[in-house]
Amino acid sequence: MHCLMKNPSFIVTSFLNFLTKEVDNLDNLFLSHTNFLSSKFLQQVLSSLRNFHSELTILVQKLNLPIGEKWLDEYMDETSMLWESCHVLKAGVSSMENYISSGANIASLLVNRQLSSQVIRSIDRCQREMTALQEENKSIVETKLIQTLSSLRFGVNKENESKFNKYNGFRGVLCAMRSVSTLLLEILISGLVYFLPEKMSFSQEGLTCTGGYQIGANLHRRMVEGMIRFNGSGPGILLFELQKARFAVDEVKMEVEMENYSDIDEKVGKLKNCFDDLKCGVEGIIGQLDDFFDEIVDGRKMVFDMCSNR
Repeated sequence: MHCLMKNPSFIVTSFLNFLTKEVDNLDNLFLSHTNFLSSKFLQQVLSSLRNFHSELTILVQKLNLPIGEKWLDEYMDETSMLWESCHVLKAGVSSMENYISSGANIASLLVNRQLSSQVIRSIDRCQREMTALQEENKSIVETKLIQTLSSLRFGVNKENESKFNKYNGFRGVLCAMRSVSTLLLEILISGLVYFLPEKMSFSQEGLTCTGGYQIGANLHRRMVEGMIRFNGSGPGILLFELQKARFAVDEVKMEVEMENYSDIDEKVGKLKNCFDDLKCGVEGIIGQLDDFFDEIVDGRKMVFDMCSNR
């Protein structure tokens, strides 16, 4: 067994099997969630992305890669892409905080039985926050993320079979990572920042094969089906908790405008719970992203130090 662990092809195959198994687990988790793109599911997607990065860094040590070769540049490029994409993800998620604050203010006014005119103004502000949030996040995706993801997809597709074994198979591992990372990042972007049907690979056929491995094909297919079933593949931020909060605001506004206060307490309770759930999900994702930034920095330093010390 010890000899097998030293074999580069065994190490690479084990890593690809790990990727396949983890993405299949995400696919099963997706099936078990009745709420499309809930914060709980998206946190698990982000957790998987972090695990893949961690395992990739460990793999670099196991393969005993040659010093002075291009693989180090490619590893740094891969981690830079993750760093930049996750910073944009954080910007998109953080922009929800004003909307959450506006929603909490509506609930507070209603609990304290403020005048309906004050409540309506507060609801209007909240709805304007939603419009601004959608526009800002759409701009973020169009200007900062789409080009990165498009170049990633091109980078995977241009590789040919003869290059997969380069650097003891490390080139093939990077191709697999780019394919899987692109899929997971597009899921996160669609839920947390903005979904643009014409730009995402969910509107395209198939998924890149990597050295005989077609990783994430089932999850990709289910995402396509989910977009059609739950959103009609239309643009927007698809996070379940955000959509639920938005509908709760619309319900309360209709009740207040009609001066129907018979079940307003129930509507306010629902509104408060929706925004509490949204706030909790957003805080959990931001916390994970901050931890991921630290892990990327630590991983890059470890790999660089490993090369310097040889």
